[in-house]
Amino acid sequence: MSNAIELHDVDVKAFLSVIDTCEGDVFLVTDEGDRLNLKSKLCQLIGLTQLIEGGKITNAHIECQKPEDESKLFRFNIFGDKAE
Repeated sequence: MSNAIELHDVDVKAFLSVIDTCEGDVFLVTDEGDRLNLKSKLCQLIGLTQLIEGGKITNAHIECQKPEDESKLFRFNIFGDKAE
């Protein structure tokens, strides 16, 4: 598993679109130690509803199974929709 990515003020719809393009599993890790696989739509609903404030993710730690997915999400975190 790769290093965690910390996300701030992410557009949820765009973020989920990027998650859908990832090849490996992508986990949302909570402060309590819960690991939710964001490739699962049910886990997306459960995990993201706890973190969403005003339509944006306020703070989250993401871990990726594949390094290329980590790079993709890192670029999205810095550049937003322009990461593609």
